[in-house]
Amino acid sequence: MEWPEAIKPLLKKYKGHKHPLEYKNFYQLIVLVVLSAQDTDKNINALAPELFKAYPDFTSLAKATPAKLYPYVRVRNFANKTKWLLEIAETLKDDKHIPQTLDELTALPGIGRKSALVILRESGRPPEGVIVDLHVVRVAPRLGIAAGTDPKKIEKQIMEILPPKEWDAGMAMSFLGRDVCRPKPKCEECLMRNVCAYYANLVTP
Repeated sequence: MEWPEAIKPLLKKYKGHKHPLEYKNFYQLIVLVVLSAQDTDKNINALAPELFKAYPDFTSLAKATPAKLYPYVRVRNFANKTKWLLEIAETLKDDKHIPQTLDELTALPGIGRKSALVILRESGRPPEGVIVDLHVVRVAPRLGIAAGTDPKKIEKQIMEILPPKEWDAGMAMSFLGRDVCRPKPKCEECLMRNVCAYYANLVTP
């Protein structure tokens, strides 16, 4: 399979699509990305308005305490996430100090490689890697562009197959996984079915 060519329809379909987390600036995006780990975007978006009304920027967040922040972050692993957010706020102190590189972002507590890549993508910066979330872990092996269930290994495989200018394929596969390639996939609606290994196995007698 010539994946650099085969992936183009998917990249075209989702080009410029904003991440499902509902943020209005990069302070909000960082906070929501930290909170969304092992939780759903829907849950995180629901708590965002009250959280950002109380703490509209890193300057205000830096003045918070765990006890004051807890009521606004009723999410999975809330104690650690609260700790991470307060540490980030204490480190940055102001929105203008938000990091702009992968290494700087991943140096912050609670921000792993995937989260950092999401933040960089949303800021319009060239990709430094491939976003591999739970949707991509499902979609990439189905397509046949990668194998296994380890996000790091899946990312490495995709980075070896696709040129850097097409590394947004990770987020495109994530959108495909949310929209069509669900746990129970809607193959007949999928624009990738003609190059998909999973679909090929379905239609082969």
